[in-house]
Amino acid sequence: MKLLYKLLGQDMNSREGQITAASSLNIAVNLLVSAVKIAIGLLTSSIAILSDGAHNMADAASSVLTIVGTKLSARKPTRKHPFGFGRIEYLTSLVVAALILYTGFEFFVSAVKLMFEPAQLDISYVSLVIICVAAVLKYILGAYTVRVGKRVDSLSLTAVGMESCNDSYISALTLLTALIFIFTGFSIDAYAGIITSVIIIKAGLEILSDTVSRLLGKAGDRELADSLYKEIRSTPGILNAADMMLHNYGPDAYSGSVNIEIDHKMTMEEVYSIVHELQLRIMHQYGVTMVFGLYAVDADSEDSRRMRAAIASFVSGYEHVLSYHALFISEKEKRIYCDLVVDYELESWEKLRSDFTEYMSGLYPEYSLELVIETEFV
Repeated sequence: MKLLYKLLGQDMNSREGQITAASSLNIAVNLLVSAVKIAIGLLTSSIAILSDGAHNMADAASSVLTIVGTKLSARKPTRKHPFGFGRIEYLTSLVVAALILYTGFEFFVSAVKLMFEPAQLDISYVSLVIICVAAVLKYILGAYTVRVGKRVDSLSLTAVGMESCNDSYISALTLLTALIFIFTGFSIDAYAGIITSVIIIKAGLEILSDTVSRLLGKAGDRELADSLYKEIRSTPGILNAADMMLHNYGPDAYSGSVNIEIDHKMTMEEVYSIVHELQLRIMHQYGVTMVFGLYAVDADSEDSRRMRAAIASFVSGYEHVLSYHALFISEKEKRIYCDLVVDYELESWEKLRSDFTEYMSGLYPEYSLELVIETEFV
């Protein structure tokens, strides 16, 4: 691999270098395997082998697109696109998915036609050995590519790797079809072609679904969010953190916002010092541009502690309510401010609002309640 990196002029430690090297290796192997399989398919009149070979050709094209997408996504931000071009990789994944689906549908049609107009197969043991070697090679290549894709968080590269693994399974099916024909004289080539095309279509739909989900704005990375929450909550002077949003502008480009609870007695100078240092730390350690919202809370008084205990009791006993935060008691307005976090299975927010309002009114009849109900974004 070091030689490959050197030939390509890529840095082994950079994300772009790893994606380019893995994709280039896929291109070379897929073109070789595709040429061999298509030649065997033409010589043996096997639609299953031909479809497998064409699929390898589509994999090579997908790897080319992966390299192009990675290069374009690395462009610097501009006035028109201040968050950079990282999402170009998702557009690349859409094209990869489209190529896979097109290949699958084309050979599904060909396999169905073959059921009604069967062709005579002519398969040799040499052909079988070549297909077997190609299957093993594709599986090793696929496992390696998936590992690199996940390490650098490249959706398109991971998809190419998964396709290589699928190819090895498809080749095994093709091999089984050929063996059945050799020993029984019965051809199930058309049926194997249909199964092969269905596997290809399924893989394309999975890639398409994941990519569209990212473009629509799926929930932020849970592992990253947990790390950020831990970092923020462990910071001296911050009592709690909630309502985190993470916006993804590419595999390694995040911006976000989070609300933090600060003791209401702290001065603006003290708050600024804490938040500014934390903001820089998150940027350097996690690569996330974080914006903070502030909640001033009373965490020390006896009344506040009793109210927190009462709300915690309600939360623990109410299904689908995950937590509470942003509790503030305004003695001047005689008003209680509080946020409840719920999961997506809660059917009636209004019933929760009514139940919690009634609960708090029973305990604190002299106060009115300002309640916010929300879901988690990560």
